[in-house]
Amino acid sequence: MPSRKLVALLAKGNARLIRQRGTNHAIFERISKGITYHAPVVMAKDGLSSHYMLIVLRQLGFTDDEIDNLLGQ
Repeated sequence: MPSRKLVALLAKGNARLIRQRGTNHAIFERISKGITYHAPVVMAKDGLSSHYMLIVLRQLGFTDDEIDNLLGQ
């Protein structure tokens, strides 16, 4: 999956871009149940592995059900 599709999925899950300063990684933030989660995401890449995407989603505090809902849409 390309980075831009992962970013779109993150946006659907209420994650937002915090910053990207002259690097190929952008920092995303998500607040869930009063806890703030952060994760770096590689940008402008045509192919991200499913393992990498799962790591990012977990770092942002997504549950299995939330991941299934995001990918099912």
